[in-house]
Amino acid sequence: MESRAINLLEFPKVLEHLSRESVSVPGQQSCLEIRPHTDLRKLGEEQQLLQEAVDALEKYSLKPGFFPELGTMFAILERDEDILDQESLWALQSFLDSARYLQSSLQEIAPAFFPGLRYTWEGIAWPETLWSALDRCLGPAGEITDQSSPELMAVRQEIRALREQCARKVNESLSRISLSHYLQDDYLTISSDRYVLALKANFKGRLQGIIHDYSQTGETCYFEPLFLMDLNNRLQGLQRTQKEEERKVRAYLTGLARRSRAVLHALYVWMVRMDVLWAKAGLARKIEGTVLQISSENRLELKNVRHPLLVLGGHPVVPVNITLNPGQQGLVISGGNAGGKTVCLKSLGLAALMALCALPVPADQGSSIPFWDKIFVSMVSEQGVEESLSTFTAQIEHFSRFWPGIDCSTLVILDEFGVGTDPSQGAALAQAVFDCVLEKQAWVATATHFPALKAYALSREDVRACSVLFDPQTKKPLYRLAYDQVGASLALRVAREQGLPGEIIDRAREYLLLEDEEQDRLFDRLNRLAAQREEELAELRKERSRLEQIMEKERQKLVLEKTRLIRELKEHAQAIVRQWQTRKAGRRQALKELAGLRRKAESLAEEPGGSSRAGDLTFNDVRLQKTYFYPGWSKSGVVRDKDQRKNLVKIDFGGVSLWVSPGELAISRGGKESEDAGGYTASSLSSQPYRLDLRGRYQDEAMEELEKYLDRAILSGRKQVEIIHGKGTGALKRAVREYLQQHRMIKDYAPGSGENADDGVTTVRLQ
Repeated sequence: MESRAINLLEFPKVLEHLSRESVSVPGQQSCLEIRPHTDLRKLGEEQQLLQEAVDALEKYSLKPGFFPELGTMFAILERDEDILDQESLWALQSFLDSARYLQSSLQEIAPAFFPGLRYTWEGIAWPETLWSALDRCLGPAGEITDQSSPELMAVRQEIRALREQCARKVNESLSRISLSHYLQDDYLTISSDRYVLALKANFKGRLQGIIHDYSQTGETCYFEPLFLMDLNNRLQGLQRTQKEEERKVRAYLTGLARRSRAVLHALYVWMVRMDVLWAKAGLARKIEGTVLQISSENRLELKNVRHPLLVLGGHPVVPVNITLNPGQQGLVISGGNAGGKTVCLKSLGLAALMALCALPVPADQGSSIPFWDKIFVSMVSEQGVEESLSTFTAQIEHFSRFWPGIDCSTLVILDEFGVGTDPSQGAALAQAVFDCVLEKQAWVATATHFPALKAYALSREDVRACSVLFDPQTKKPLYRLAYDQVGASLALRVAREQGLPGEIIDRAREYLLLEDEEQDRLFDRLNRLAAQREEELAELRKERSRLEQIMEKERQKLVLEKTRLIRELKEHAQAIVRQWQTRKAGRRQALKELAGLRRKAESLAEEPGGSSRAGDLTFNDVRLQKTYFYPGWSKSGVVRDKDQRKNLVKIDFGGVSLWVSPGELAISRGGKESEDAGGYTASSLSSQPYRLDLRGRYQDEAMEELEKYLDRAILSGRKQVEIIHGKGTGALKRAVREYLQQHRMIKDYAPGSGENADDGVTTVRLQ
C-alpha cells in the first residue's frame, strides 16, 4: 500500500484515535503501526476476531486491564548476569495478573461463543512456577515480603527488634535526663540511614554525639546521641544483610523468569494483540462502526458511510451512500463547489483502508468493498511546492509513478484530475486516464467540473455518474449524492456566497454565452428533481422502517404469549406428576394427560411458514451461534464454526457435529424453542442425563437450559442431579444457586461431593 495514499487520506489520524482506546503503551504503539492486510485469508480471520471482540465488549463489558511495557525486562533477561530490580518484578507480576484475568474471563465465555478468541491463546503455556513465586515473594505494592526466604525473615525480625530497642533507649534517656526542651520533636527520625533526634540548633553543643545534617531553615540539626551509636552500627550491618538477602530473592525470581522467557514473550505478544483488538472494538462503539464485508463478487456498496475523522471529531456528519452497480468500476462525482465531492472520495478511500486493516468502519451493516491490495490517491489540494512543480505537473508526475502498479485489485482516487491546464486538454487527458485504468480492470473514482468527463460518465455502462445535491430553495449543499445524473459547478453562485463583489459577478455573467445560462437552468431543474426524488426515497425508507418495527413488536408479542402458554403447560405437567407421585392420580391417567399436553406444546412450537427452502443460503448468510434446519437429518442445529476456504459450516445437533454446505441449510423460524417445546416424549424422559454441563454458556442461555433440564428431570422421576457450572468468576455459580433457592420442587442443594468437591458442581435433591 502506497504510504503517500495513506497520508493523503489522513489514515494516521484514525490510528491516533485508535491508540487512545488502548490500555497499554505497547498496545498504543502497535495501533499506530497498523497497515492494510495483503492476505485475504488473514484479513478474514482478523475481521472475525474483531466481531467477537465487539460482541464481548457489548454483552459482557469485557476488555483487557492495564499492563506495563516489558521491553526492558526482556532485554535484561537476554543477559545472563543481570538481575531484575523490584520495579521490573512488580511490572512482571502486574502483567501476569492482567493476563490471568483476561484468560480466565475468556475461558468462561469463549469456548462456545467466541471460537476465534479461543484459538488465539491455544498453545500458549502458563508460567505457573513463576506466577506462584511472584505471588509469594511480592506484596501488593511490589515490595519483597518476609515470606520470600527464611534468611530474609530472620534478618528483618532482628531489624525490627533493634528499632524497638532504639525507641526504648530514647524514651529511657528522655525520662532520665531532661532533654525535651532541647528537642524540636520527641520522636526518632532517620538521617543518612541512621536513627537521630531533631535537636534545636542552639543546643547542639550541650550533648555528646554526632550531627549528621541540618534542616533547610537551619533551626534544627539531626543529632545522633552517643547512646544510639552502637545500635545504629549494628542496624547498618543488618540492613546490608537484608539488601543481600533481597538481592538473592530477586536473583531467584529473575532465574525463573529467564527460564520462562519464551512463554512470557508469547503471552506478552498475545496480550498486546488483545489490547489492539479491544481498542478496535472500543473504536467501533465510538463511531458506531461495523465490520465491513469483503465482497467475493467485487461489489462496492457503502451504506450510509460517514467520514471517520469527522465522526471522531464530533462534527455533524450527513451519511452518504457510495454504490456501484454490478459491472461498474468507475465513479464520476460532479456538482457545485463545497458540495462534499472531496469528502465523498476521502470517505471511500478511508473506509477502504480501515476495512483492509480489519478496523470498524462507520457504515451500516451489509456494506461491502472489493479486496483492494493497492490504493493510489491524487488530490488537487496536494501541491508540488517542494519540487517547484505546478499543480498539474505534480498530478502527472505522481500518477506516472504509480501507473505501472495498477491492476485489477487496485483502487485509484483522483480529485479534480487534469486541472491546472487548458480545460479541453485536461478533460481529454482525464477521459484517457479513465479508459486506460478501466482497461486494466482497476477501480477508479474522481470528482470533476469538466463537462466532457460528465458526459463521458453518462455514456459508459462501466462508469456511474452522480452529483452532489443542493437545496432547491436555499441553494445550500445537502451533502448527498444523486446517482445517474450530473451536476453544474455553480462557480458564480459560490463566488457570490464567498463575498466576491457583485459587480465582478455581473461582469462574469456578461461573458457567459446564452447556452451556458440555459445549461445552468437545466442543471437547476435536474438538481430540483433529484432532491425531490431523494426526499421521497427517504420518506419511503422511513415508512418501511416504521412498518418493520410494528411487525417486530407484533412478533415479540406472539413470542411472549407463546412462552407464557408453554410455561403454563410445564406447570400443568409438573402438577400432574406431583398428583401421580402422591397417588392422587393413576399412572395411566397421568400419561394420558401428559400426552395431551405434549401435543399442545408441539402445536405451539410450530410457526406459520416453517423454514426457508434449503439451497437459498450462501456462506455469508449463515451466522455463527444461530439455529438452522438441516433437511438431511430433519433436525435443527446451531452453527458453531465456518470454513471460508472450503465453503463449509459446522452445525451442532446437541453434541453431534457435522460439516455441511451452506446451501444444504434452511432458516429455522421455530429455532431451538420449537425443538424444546415438544420435548416431553417418553424417550426424552427416560434418557434424561444425570448431569447438566453449563460451562461456557451465556448466563441467560444457561438459566433457560437449567429450567428445561429440571422440568424433564422432575417428570422422569429423578431424585438427585448434578449441575456443572465451573468456578470461573463465580457469576454463573451464583445465578444457578439463586435459581435453585427459589424453585418450589428443589428439596435442597449443596456443593458437589466426592470427586466433584471443588465447588464447580452443585448437587441438587428433588422432591
